[in-house]
Amino acid sequence: MNRIIRFEHEGETHWGLWEDAGIRRLPEGPYGALTPSGPVIAREAVRLLAPVVPRKLICVGLNYRLHAEEANMAIPEEPMIFMVSPEAVIGPDEAIRLDNPNDRIDYEAEIAIVIGKRCRNVPAAEAASVVLGYSCANDVSNRVMQKKDGQFTRAKSFDTYKPVGPWIVQGINPDDVAISLRCNGELRQDSTTADMIFPTGKVVEFISSVMTLEPGDVIITGTPAGVGPIRSGDLVEITIDGIGTLSNPVI
Repeated sequence: MNRIIRFEHEGETHWGLWEDAGIRRLPEGPYGALTPSGPVIAREAVRLLAPVVPRKLICVGLNYRLHAEEANMAIPEEPMIFMVSPEAVIGPDEAIRLDNPNDRIDYEAEIAIVIGKRCRNVPAAEAASVVLGYSCANDVSNRVMQKKDGQFTRAKSFDTYKPVGPWIVQGINPDDVAISLRCNGELRQDSTTADMIFPTGKVVEFISSVMTLEPGDVIITGTPAGVGPIRSGDLVEITIDGIGTLSNPVI
């Protein structure tokens, strides 16, 4: 199982693989041959960055059955998609900076799809062939602005509002893994991606029927029940089986 990372070492940014013995560089980046080269770098010598630099960041709303029930909303007939700023992306251990600490600002644990090939009109059964891998994501959302605007872009696009990481994982079944979120150690979300209304293949099929997807584009696929607020001083940890844990402080 490959764990693809983006990291900083001795003042330079690289792509690499997180291996048992340490870190190896990927000279062709994540979209070429995943053939590492060069010496093994000690894990403690690097700083992990967000493993994505997307041109497009596409979100799916209301994609878990229990979350729809929690929100007292009807099950959608097709994926509800919207776009947010890719500049909002941050990596593991970076701080989520609240735009207004007086507003209600919520966490949302999600599994992220990272596109690996330029594609359009991809059938669901073939979606895995255009996907590089999967990661953890937090769809941080200002609910006051969401209600005021009647849509999602501003509420979810503030810088730092889209933590992704700690790496991109290949070789998992994204439609049947446990997903959870802890805030200050307290379990707040505890579900499985099997509760998704539209599994990842259907999501890729639907979005690629609307727009061309490019390598590095990121799709975050909705959040399970248990959404709640974050405040300055909190520590938010999202864990997805087979991927790992994405941890971010709130300031």
